Amino acid sequence: MTAPDTEPRLALDPARTALVLVDLMDRIVGLPLEPHKGTDVLAAAEDLARSFRAEGALVVLIRVERSGVAEQPPGSGLVAGLAREGDLEIVKRTIGGFQGTDLDERLRERGITALVFGGIATNLGVESTARAAGDLGYDLVFVEEAMAAFTAAEHEASVRLDFPRLGTVVTARDVHFTQA
Repeated sequence: MTAPDTEPRLALDPARTALVLVDLMDRIVGLPLEPHKGTDVLAAAEDLARSFRAEGALVVLIRVERSGVAEQPPGSGLVAGLAREGDLEIVKRTIGGFQGTDLDERLRERGITALVFGGIATNLGVESTARAAGDLGYDLVFVEEAMAAFTAAEHEASVRLDFPRLGTVVTARDVHFTQA
């Protein structure tokens, strides 16, 4: 599924594209995940975030909090050092990042039309957020090694069956930005 290095598979406009990273929280990254370890997903996501920030593209960090609970479980914040000034942090209370949040409004006010996804779990928070984004008209890109699920089969079903119907599945090396 990867394109040769000399011919990028897709070129993104940094002014109209956001990186959306779902549930990269200590208590989730530390779970047993497949086919990539949580720490490997985190490393891939951090590399993507660095490249997006360097291009002036928006980084969106979505994390979950339990509704109606005053004190969240330990590890409920984003992994330390992940967020940077200028990033958009969204707190969700459902599986997906759009329901009950102002994510769509905040993306539209910035002129964002394309979303590049990573996070945990591939078939839950990432896929739910992506399906809502697709319904809202965003162009979708999924970075395979920047996601993991509780089983390899769940991850593969999303990456091989569902995501190609919603957008484009790539590896991190396939993500390039258009030159201004």
